[in-house]
Amino acid sequence: MLARSLLQRSMRHRTLASVPALWASIPCPRSELRLDLVLASGQSFRWREQSPAHWSGVLADQVWTLTQTEEHLYCTVYRGDKGRVGRPTLEELKAVRQYFRLDVSLAQLYHHWSSVDPHFQEVAQKFQGVRLLQQDPIECLFSFICSSNNNIARITGMVERLCQTFGPRLLQLDEVTYHGFPSLQALAGPQVEAQLRKLGLGYRARYVSASARAILEERGGLPWLQQLRKAPYEEAHKALCTLPGVGTKTSPRLCPWMSMCGRSLNVTTAGTPPPRVRAPRPTRNWEPRAVARAASVPPTVSQK
Repeated sequence: MLARSLLQRSMRHRTLASVPALWASIPCPRSELRLDLVLASGQSFRWREQSPAHWSGVLADQVWTLTQTEEHLYCTVYRGDKGRVGRPTLEELKAVRQYFRLDVSLAQLYHHWSSVDPHFQEVAQKFQGVRLLQQDPIECLFSFICSSNNNIARITGMVERLCQTFGPRLLQLDEVTYHGFPSLQALAGPQVEAQLRKLGLGYRARYVSASARAILEERGGLPWLQQLRKAPYEEAHKALCTLPGVGTKTSPRLCPWMSMCGRSLNVTTAGTPPPRVRAPRPTRNWEPRAVARAASVPPTVSQK
């Protein structure tokens, strides 16, 4: 009876209270991760708060719902094969740990940033748990191309339509159908630009299709993006700027979110927080001064 009940609920959005047997926990205090601040901050555009404090989205080509308590991060995964209902495996949880970079101590970073920015020290306690995501490089690149001269709500809509049209269908929960992010091949097709314009991407449509073709035909495909993760900042920045739609303003913002430039966010290399963070309106006045300045200074200065 329990197994049948779990199967019946498996293709609906879950909450921790409704089906606790299908959730796994990761020790992680709120001071190390705040889901509400991280998933809605404009780093990724594919997470929705389907139930209060329960965030659902696609990670590593699987659909997840995440929630948290004061001391734990809770995760449940939905598998397309209903016969595989069960809590996340250790291997599946590894993808969650990597996505949030949970091997990195945020407390240590906050201490370092506070030591180099008095303003950050003043406000750090108000905004604990904010960390960079380690995103799939393809999703990150094309999401940021969509972000040009845009706001979070419109970017989210563009990325969602992009996935619905060109990405693989994963599964449906309640009335919501989830798709994986499109491959480079899917975005490089001959009719892609015209279709993207119909989806409301405007001038960004040309950049999406042209960048996908350039990566596939001129730069060796996905391995080219992946190797930039370990490249020096200057090399990664220069390489990204060769792509249509990625200029000198977008590239410095894109590098940290793609986990590039050898920056694993340890104290010796992290320096200050990344140059542009789309914080919720009430928090913008508390943005570190070093971060706020980076958007308006020359590239040679902002890199420092």
